[in-house]
Amino acid sequence: MRAIQISRYGGPEVLVHDEVPDPAPSNGEVAIRVSAAGVNYMDTMCTANSYLKPVELPYVPGGEVVGRTADGRRVLAMMDGGGYAELVVTSSPFVAEVPDGVDDHQAVALGVQGLSAWHLLRTCARIVPGESVVVNAAAGGVGSLLVQLAKLFGAGRVVAAASSPDKRAFATAVGADAAVDGAAEGYRDRVVEANDGRPVDIVFDATGGAVFDAALDALAPLGRIVTYGVASHVLPGPITAAQVIERTVAVGGFWLPQVISLPGRYREPLAELFALTAAGQLRPAIGGVYPLGEARRAHEDMLARRTRGKLVLEP
Repeated sequence: MRAIQISRYGGPEVLVHDEVPDPAPSNGEVAIRVSAAGVNYMDTMCTANSYLKPVELPYVPGGEVVGRTADGRRVLAMMDGGGYAELVVTSSPFVAEVPDGVDDHQAVALGVQGLSAWHLLRTCARIVPGESVVVNAAAGGVGSLLVQLAKLFGAGRVVAAASSPDKRAFATAVGADAAVDGAAEGYRDRVVEANDGRPVDIVFDATGGAVFDAALDALAPLGRIVTYGVASHVLPGPITAAQVIERTVAVGGFWLPQVISLPGRYREPLAELFALTAAGQLRPAIGGVYPLGEARRAHEDMLARRTRGKLVLEP
C-alpha cells in the first residue's frame, strides 16, 4: 500500500511517500480502507520526536481516519500512528460508525479535534451555562470547535484569541462573541475588555509560554485554565500552590489518549458530536484537503500557521 513514512526525525522534509507492507489485523483489531486521514499538530511533533510519547522508526504518522471496513461499514477510527496510509488497522473499541448526515471530512475533524474540544469543555472545565470562555488559537481545528461547542453548551460569552486579523474574523464567523490578538503582551487587558470588563471563567490554551502565564492572570475567582499543548515550544512559568489558593483558581491539563481509554469516553461523546453536525448545529471547518502524497506540504502549511480549521489527506 501507499503510505507516508519517516525513517529519521525532523521537520516536514522527512515525510516520504512510499510503498510499505499492508498491515494485518490481529485478534480484536479491525482493518479499514482509508478515504480521509486527519492531520493534527501532534503529527508534526511525532515527526520531530518531541511529542509526549516517543515514536519508533520507521513510523507512519496519523492518529485518525475515516474509511470502510471489510463488511462495508463507514467508520471513524483512532489509532496510535499509521493513519497516513491507504489501509490501517486499529483496536475495535476505537472504531465508531459514522451516520449518513456527516461526510468524511466532517467526521475526521470530529476525531482528535472534536473529541478534544468536547472533553475540554465537559470533562476538564465542566462548563456551567452562563460562564465566559476564552479560546486561544481559536482559528485552529480544536479552537474553532471549542468556540462552537462552548456556545452550544451554554457559555454566556465566548472570546476568541488568534494571531492575525483574518483568523480573528474567522473565529467570529464560527460563533465567537468577540476576538482579540492572542499575543502575550497586553493579553489580560484585551481579554477582560472583550468580556465586558470582567475577568473570565474558563481559558483553554494550547500555546504555552508567556501566553499561558497571561491567561492565568485573566481568570476570575473560581476560574479554570486548561492546557492541552505547548505549540510555542516554551513551557509556562512555574505555578505555586500559594498562587492558586490566593486567586481561588484551578489549573488543569488534558491529553486525549489518557481520556478516551476510559469507559464511555469515546463513542458516547462522538455520538453527540455526530448528531450536532448532522443537524447543522456544529460545523467543523475544513481548512485544506491534500492528496496523500502532499503530506509534507500540509505539515509545512500547518507549521507556518497558514491554515485554519481541519487539514485532511486523501489517499
